[in-house]
This record gives sequence, C-alpha cells and structure tokens, in this order.
Amino acid sequence: MTDPVLTIKDTNLSLDGNAGRVDILHDISLTVTSGETLGLVGPSGSGKSSLLMLMGGLEQATSGSILALGQNLTDMNEDQLALFRRDNMGVVFQSFHLIPTMTALENVATPLELAGVLDAFDRAAAELKAVGLADRLDHYPNQMSGGEQQRVALARASAPRPKLLLADEPTGNLDETNGQAIIELLFGLRDRHGATLIMVTHSNTLASRCDRVIRLRDGRIDDTMAQAAE
Repeated sequence: MTDPVLTIKDTNLSLDGNAGRVDILHDISLTVTSGETLGLVGPSGSGKSSLLMLMGGLEQATSGSILALGQNLTDMNEDQLALFRRDNMGVVFQSFHLIPTMTALENVATPLELAGVLDAFDRAAAELKAVGLADRLDHYPNQMSGGEQQRVALARASAPRPKLLLADEPTGNLDETNGQAIIELLFGLRDRHGATLIMVTHSNTLASRCDRVIRLRDGRIDDTMAQAAE
C-alpha cells in the first residue's frame, strides 16, 4: 500500500477580517498518497486556495491536524515551517512572485544557495533548460513574457527536487497556448522528480488529468471522486 505523504484530519480555518471572524474551511479530512496527482476544484470562494495554503504551511489551521511527510505542521512555528517547505516542498502561484532585480538564473539559484546546495547555479541552469529557457538565463522578469516568467517559477519550485509540489492556479494568468505549455511542463517535472502534485484549478481539462479530484463548496468537501489520468 502506498504511504500517505499528507494527512489532514478534522481541520478548520477561521480568519479575522474587517467584518469580524470569518470561517473559511470546515472539518476537512483527507489523505494524499505518495506519487498521487490531486486536483482541488470548486467555485470561487469555496476554499480551494486556503486548503492548499494549509497543506503548504502558509496558513495555520484553527483546529485539527495536518501531517506532511510524517511531520505535524500545526505544531511548527514560522521558522520551522519555512525550513520544512525549503527542504520538502515546491510551490507555484498564479502570480509568479519572481524577484524583479534578479535574473532568471538568480531567481532559481538563490533559494538553493540559501539551502546550502553546492551546485546551486549549475542545478538552476539545468532546471531552466528543462523548461525551455536555456537562452533566457540572464534575462530579468520584466524582459520576459508571462509564460516565460511562469516557467522560471516552475524551475524554482522543482529545483530543490521536492517531495510535494503545490500549484495554485498555475495557468490562471496565461493565455491558452502558454497555459497548455505550462501544464505539460508541470506534469513533466512531476514525473522527472517523482513528486506528489497537488493543484488548485478552474480548468476541467487540467482536473481531468489528475488521479483524483476533491471538490469544495462553502469551505467543505462537497464530493470526492477518483479519475483515471488521461
């Protein structure tokens, strides 16, 4: 039996807003197994991105437990969570979050250097080559298209060879052609590094390629279904 890499049990999330406390997620329980590709779908405001943030330790649950690779994220402080993400996770956002004063190569290599990787720049160059940017290593974000910037973000997420790869609407800011290219690269990187992939998407086409789909509505799991990858 495949080992679980992520176990969420009876988890709730509430946040304080201008109008008072808002309940975002309610009694979420699910397990993700090693090597699985999981899609998170549902209407806008259903809690998909919030759930992904909990999985990545970017938000702290109000109650319940989140075990990632055997470690309880809900027991960790911010510094511990940052180190855990650095060593085990890659995260891709809808917005690219590149550092504008760094080249593509520097954007990918710098996190590796901070993690103590000795061949940081060589590995960064190899990852950028893998996403089709071998000729853009010295370009800055404002010299690249949206599709190219998202490729840099993918290279940065995959360069540490993470066990968990999280993606929040990775094609949301791209046109159809670039979006399709990013999808192919994302699945290619998953296969290349053997990562478990969890992604939020509005795209039925992208969701259909996942091993399993979790549907959320009003902060609750609305329906769980398994789909054979196409």
